[in-house]
Amino acid sequence: MRQQSAESKVQDAENEVISAIAETMDLYGITPSIGRLYATMYFKHDSMTLDEMKDELGMTKPSMSTAVRNLQDIQIVRKTWQRGSRKDHFTAEKDFFNYFTRFFGNKWKREAELNLFAIHEAQKELQDVLDEGNIEEHLRGRAEKDLEQLNEYEKYCYWLQKLVGAMESGEIFDLLPVDEVNNRNPGAGGK
Repeated sequence: MRQQSAESKVQDAENEVISAIAETMDLYGITPSIGRLYATMYFKHDSMTLDEMKDELGMTKPSMSTAVRNLQDIQIVRKTWQRGSRKDHFTAEKDFFNYFTRFFGNKWKREAELNLFAIHEAQKELQDVLDEGNIEEHLRGRAEKDLEQLNEYEKYCYWLQKLVGAMESGEIFDLLPVDEVNNRNPGAGGK
């Protein structure tokens, strides 16, 4: 009876975190049901096949296949090879720091690059307008305000590029060491 209680507690603990992960996966563009799949895989200490996922979550095999593809697209699940098995096996990324820096780093890098290109094009056009001698005063004022705003936006994009660089190089962990998380929040990670 005591063993059943311990098993129940372990399952309850896992289910608590699985539910939380499933609900927050929208940050990564993933639905809660696909998030539940990832979170379930996270607690598996071995790789899983689509059939095992289907049985565990009660979803259809085509649904599992689509869900796994979505998770592979954001690089939080990867296919692994198993000797002697013809089936595909999949493993969840367990290093959240690695995943976070890769996922958000790629998104922020894209944001900075696309917006810097647009800002620089707009700055040239606005400067051309300001260099014209005979424009209406309200257009001159508008162009000056736009240029001022874009200069501030440009600072943000360059800062974002530095943040991504710090994430890619690992310098971010010098500024925000992983070890200090528990030191700042004594209740985290145990008693």
